[in-house]
Amino acid sequence: MYRSIITGSGSCIPDIVVRNNHFLASDFHSEDGVSSGRTSPEVVEKFSKITGILERRYATKGLSASQMAARAAELAIADSGMSRDSFDQLIVAHNFGDMADCHSYPAIVPSLASRVKNLLGISNPACIPYDLIFGCPGWLQGMIHADAFFKAGIAKTALIIGTETLSRVLDPHDRDSMIFSDGAGAITLEYRDIGDRNSGLLSSSVRSDAGEEAGFIYVGCTQHPAKGSNPQYIKMKGRKVYEYALRHVPTAMKECLDKSGNPIEDLKAIFIHQANEKMDEAIVKGFYALYGITEVPTTIMPMCIQWLGNSSVATIPTLFDLVRTSQLPGFELGSGDLIMFASVGAGMNINAVCYRCE
Repeated sequence: MYRSIITGSGSCIPDIVVRNNHFLASDFHSEDGVSSGRTSPEVVEKFSKITGILERRYATKGLSASQMAARAAELAIADSGMSRDSFDQLIVAHNFGDMADCHSYPAIVPSLASRVKNLLGISNPACIPYDLIFGCPGWLQGMIHADAFFKAGIAKTALIIGTETLSRVLDPHDRDSMIFSDGAGAITLEYRDIGDRNSGLLSSSVRSDAGEEAGFIYVGCTQHPAKGSNPQYIKMKGRKVYEYALRHVPTAMKECLDKSGNPIEDLKAIFIHQANEKMDEAIVKGFYALYGITEVPTTIMPMCIQWLGNSSVATIPTLFDLVRTSQLPGFELGSGDLIMFASVGAGMNINAVCYRCE
C-alpha cells in the first residue's frame, strides 16, 4: 500500500519582533472612517485576550515571500535527505505575491514557485513549479493537491511551501492590522510503500462557500478618510469570519476524521490555522461536541500565535515544523501518532487532513 508521507519540514521565522505596545501610537478608524483616537493600553489588552497574540514577526526590508519560502524549503530538503532535483512538483501557497516593501506592487510573474525553483538551484525540467492561491488554507490545499497527483500516478515527490509577507499589505488605520504577520513553512511529501503500517495521509475534506462569504476577507482601501489609497490592504469582516468558521469548520473536521476510520480518542494533536486563539479554541470545542464530548484534551492544540501572529498560509507548516523538531515545549510527535490539520480563510474556504506519523 502506498501513502503520502511527510519526510522533512522547515520554517523561516523573520527577525523583526513587533510587540503589542508597538500599536499604542496607532490612530485606528472604523470601517466608516470614524477615528477611535489614540490606541489605549486597554484596547491592546483586550485584543491580546481575544487573539492570544503578544507579538508577531515581520520580514526585514527587501526580504521577499519567495526568499523566505526558499529558506524554509532548504531546511525541509536537508531534513528529508532528498536531492533537490528529485522533486516532481514544487507547490507554493501564498495570497499576495512578492513585495519588496510596504505598498509596493505585488509581483506574481514569474510565479513564486518558479522563483523558488530558481533560488534553490533546481535544474530538473521535470520538476513542475506552480502557485496555489486559496486563502489561508492554501498550504494545506497544496498537500491535498500533491496527494491527488500521487494517486493519479502523475508524481511521487513534492515540495509544498506556504509563505506570506502580510506586513506589507496592512492598513495602519485598521485595528485588524495587529493580527497579521510574516513567515514561511515547508514540507517534503513522498509517495511511499508503507507495507502493513497504517501511516501517512489518511483522508481529507474541503469546503468552499463563495456567495456573500466571498467578501468576508478582501482587499480594500485605507480606513482613514483623509488618506485616500488604492485597494491595497488586506481587510476582514471579523465577526462574519468568526461565525462562518464556527458554523462550518468543526463539521469539515468531523467529515475528515470519519473518512479516516479512526475514533476521535486516537487524535494526538490538531494543527489548526493560527488565526485567533479564542476562535481556534471554539472551533476545536465545537468539533469535540459533534462527538458528544464536552471536555477537550488540554494538549490537543499546539499554538504559536502568541509570538508569531497570523501569517496566513505559513501558520500550519511553521507550527508543524516547530512541534516536529521539538521546538515547542509541551508537544511531541512520535511514530504512529494520529494528527489533524485544519484551516479556514478567504474564499471562504475550509479544508482538513488526517495524517498518521510514520
